[in-house]
Amino acid sequence: MTAIPTRPQPPTPGDAPTIIDRFVAANHGYAADYRDGGMDARPVQRVAVVACMDARLDVHAALGLALGDAHVIRNAGGVVTDDVIRSLTISQRALGTRSVALIHHTGCGLLDLTEDFRRELEAEVGQRPQWAVEAFADLDSDVRQSMARVRTCPFLPYVDDVRGFVFDVRTGLLREIA
Repeated sequence: MTAIPTRPQPPTPGDAPTIIDRFVAANHGYAADYRDGGMDARPVQRVAVVACMDARLDVHAALGLALGDAHVIRNAGGVVTDDVIRSLTISQRALGTRSVALIHHTGCGLLDLTEDFRRELEAEVGQRPQWAVEAFADLDSDVRQSMARVRTCPFLPYVDDVRGFVFDVRTGLLREIA
């Protein structure tokens, strides 16, 4: 059975700043030096990247991307869900992308989850989530499934350049999945 962490209590007045308070403070420093580069919403490299939300994966650095180069769509596992299809469809049809890179990674938290996670949530809160966990036991197989979902999607007009990878969190290297 997967242990579901207990919900933390909200901070009381007078507590130390939260991480989000620190984000707001950091943003003021960022904004002081920020200059609008006149970029368009269309990615310069005409590519969308679907990747896991794992904090160890710095997509821009790992792929040599600069701000404005790509649409980066992230979720747990980097799986191609209906919402990812929605984002890719908008990315291609409205904002000009033509290529899709899919990136899973070693040591992914979804490798240890099952659909039991949903049942445990239901037992805890009294309502079953409407979404699927989309857990997987085999990284390569799930990357192939994600590529197939993109390549067969009727809403996506550009499916000739869809490639999938596994990012190794120990070495930083991508391994392409055929």
